[in-house]
Formats: sequence, C-alpha cells, structure tokens
Amino acid sequence: MEQSAQRESNAMYMVYWTIVNGEEHVPHERIFDTADMVAAMRFMEDLRRRQRAGEGVRFITMCSEHPDVVGHPGVDVTGPEYNWKKRRR
Repeated sequence: MEQSAQRESNAMYMVYWTIVNGEEHVPHERIFDTADMVAAMRFMEDLRRRQRAGEGVRFITMCSEHPDVVGHPGVDVTGPEYNWKKRRR
C-alpha cells in the first residue's frame, strides 16, 4: 500500500482507453510517473496499434497533472489587475 501511495504522489500522466465488446464499454486507466512521458506515449501507440488491428480499443487519450502544482488549476480567482482580452485593439 505504501508503494502505491508513493507512485500516486509521483504521478503526472494518466492514459485512458475503453475496450468495446459488442454493447459493453469498459473504461481503463494506467498511471505514469513524472519521468515516464515517453513510456506513456509508447503505451498509447501500442493501444492504437491494437485498434488498427481491429481490436475494440477506443477513446485513447492522455492527461497530465503536475504533482507539485501549487493551488488549484484554472483562473476562477483573479484580482482586479487581471485584464486579459482575446483581441487586443
């Protein structure tokens, strides 16, 4: 259990995919450490290879979340000095 908690604390990448078998859709995930981006991409390519071979592998995607991020993601808390505009005129 301790090793699993440490692995999750170093986790930065998560690969998600779904196995489709007829009407059944089963989601899966696999976690990768901060230094394992190349391994995560190789794993995704293996899943895509299986997909091209006709296996029911679908919805292959990867997300990342830095384990040492300070604060919550997003810009929902901004101060009055925050003045971003899509178009600058």
